[in-house]
Amino acid sequence: MDTAAGGREVEESVGPFVDAAVLDVRTLALGATSGTVPLARDFTRTALYDWGWLPAAGAEARAAAEDVLLVVSELVTNACLHAEGPEALRVVRRAKVLRLEVTDRGAGQPAPRTPHRAGRPGGHGMFIVQRLCLDWGIDRTTGAPGKTVWAELAAPA
Repeated sequence: MDTAAGGREVEESVGPFVDAAVLDVRTLALGATSGTVPLARDFTRTALYDWGWLPAAGAEARAAAEDVLLVVSELVTNACLHAEGPEALRVVRRAKVLRLEVTDRGAGQPAPRTPHRAGRPGGHGMFIVQRLCLDWGIDRTTGAPGKTVWAELAAPA
């Protein structure tokens, strides 16, 4: 299914051979689309509505949803700026954790800026991801270009 902004949405079914804790998976193919970051945020926002995270029942749930959207923005922006562009965004919903995965073509290694300089512009993306997420990391396939940068956030209570 093509989206209005040019990305291609691929929905995956959760079958018997998939991690039983996975409740839903949404994948958005990005490639060389324009407006990649807003497209990724809108795609994720739609998933959050479908899963009942939005509209948020209270301030804590609203903050959790906004954290998810901020982390998506940071991961996709990093892929645009430092990794030859994002190829796909995958949002995986489990009972207590939401996992965001951005696959790109870059060989670099994202890392929070150390030492973190709060007053300086730029370079805060992975620091933000580190602060907001339960965990984050990088998966690579041996012999294949690119990587998947993932981040996990707690589901609202």
